[in-house]
Amino acid sequence: MPDMSLNQSSPTARRPLVAWARRRLVRPAWPGLRVVRVELLAGLVTALALIPETISFSVVAGVDPKVGLFASFTISVVIAVTGGRPAMISAAAGSMALVAAPLVREHGLQYLLATTICVGVTMFVLGQLGVARLMRFVPRTVMIGFVNALAILIFTAQMPHVIGESPAVYLLVGAGLALLLTVPRLTRAVPPPLVAVVLLTLTAVMFDLSVPTVGDEGSLPGSLPVPGLPSVPMNWETLRIIAPYVATLTAVGLLETLLTAQIVDRMTDTSHDANREAWGLGAANIVNGFFGGMAGCAMIGQTMVNVSSGGRTRLSTFAAGAFLLLLVVPLRDVVGVIPMSALVAVMILVSVMTFEWRSVAPATLRRMPRSETLVMVATVAVVVPTHNLAYGVLVGVVLSALLFTRRVAHLTEVTSVLDPEGGERIYAVSGPIFFASSNDLVTAFDYAHDPARIVIDLSEAQVLDSAGVAALDDVRQKFSDRGATVRFAGATGGTAAMLSRLSTSAAEPAAPPPSASVEETPGQTDGTSAHK
Repeated sequence: MPDMSLNQSSPTARRPLVAWARRRLVRPAWPGLRVVRVELLAGLVTALALIPETISFSVVAGVDPKVGLFASFTISVVIAVTGGRPAMISAAAGSMALVAAPLVREHGLQYLLATTICVGVTMFVLGQLGVARLMRFVPRTVMIGFVNALAILIFTAQMPHVIGESPAVYLLVGAGLALLLTVPRLTRAVPPPLVAVVLLTLTAVMFDLSVPTVGDEGSLPGSLPVPGLPSVPMNWETLRIIAPYVATLTAVGLLETLLTAQIVDRMTDTSHDANREAWGLGAANIVNGFFGGMAGCAMIGQTMVNVSSGGRTRLSTFAAGAFLLLLVVPLRDVVGVIPMSALVAVMILVSVMTFEWRSVAPATLRRMPRSETLVMVATVAVVVPTHNLAYGVLVGVVLSALLFTRRVAHLTEVTSVLDPEGGERIYAVSGPIFFASSNDLVTAFDYAHDPARIVIDLSEAQVLDSAGVAALDDVRQKFSDRGATVRFAGATGGTAAMLSRLSTSAAEPAAPPPSASVEETPGQTDGTSAHK
């Protein structure tokens, strides 16, 4: 009888890629006309803000503006479907442009496209492996420093468009800020940035004002992007050239994206899927590389524009990419006359809204531990001059780890009591025992005056690493050198397992509790720190 199992299998079972897509990708639901209108308008405003920023970042990377514009379109459209953080805008970002610039300068555009594809593949694999979970180790103070540094960078990036320009530029920027602050009090039917851009553009055209426009930033493309393979040799030499850039761009892109996602979570009181965002951004960059775009990631400035304009769903992200393509290809002549002053006003307000003003309020600074303030300031101090968010976050995380280790090391305490009947000195160790507290632990015992029998009670201690075990063995050896015997007791759980594997002496399962008659010997209570 023939086997009919293959014929009876479902279409999904026969098509694993379809099954994977159904599990992983979004199934859009109709949100309602009002939500659609808000999302589309938010996407339109975001697209307008994307154009000058993307052109500027293309110049930073040393490529034609269309490379950045096509990248922003492709990434936004793809990640609207694959991403894990609705309403977040990903495009050709400045941090990625800074990293890519030396590669373009030394080897040309085609190597950048090959790098972009490899960055996408790496992000996709890391997302599938769940590496994004490591973001939970980024402290809140580092995130605050990250946000404040970004706000400062957004603000300072607008200054070249204002300083040294004609009085008309200052008037338009001032009028734009006034509109952005006034329109929300009058109506919420239309995003204030869109009102400001339209009215200021009409004013500049009607009065024939001589002010810088979007068209002055760079030429806009006249045709749609065409997919193709990068024209580079497929050999080990190419891999050697692009590998360092792939690693750096992947790290910077994922770090900036996942930090931005957490910021949007706080603003919208929602949550994101970090792993999905990682592999979704990877998929977007793979497609982006084949369409001739530079590597991209989340852009906090444009994300703030989108969210502040009412964007909350994937539709606003998709609309931003779609409107961007519509504006820079068929409507490039119209977009070219938009005064930069209008977009500068929008970005200045975004920077002011992004900055965590509460973090620098005198009352907050008085209450906040100095170590946390130091971490926040250090993060800002590194990001602002380098314009590299990854460097700032790395410094902040390392500094936080060092300060945390220093603080935890002082939680280890040693107290002692003398058992007059048994003739034993019982030391009780509490707190974590690890590399940072090991040196102080060794000096906390009275080796010269103690009796011949010593009990070290570890029931309240946690031995965390081999350095902690080595410190206990050093204590035992010092007592042994003076003719005393040492017995470790009370170790349980992980502490007992660590001692059994690494210690040169055995640990007993339970410490003998001091009897009621035992009195604490004056001068024998000690600790590695007087404070917790």
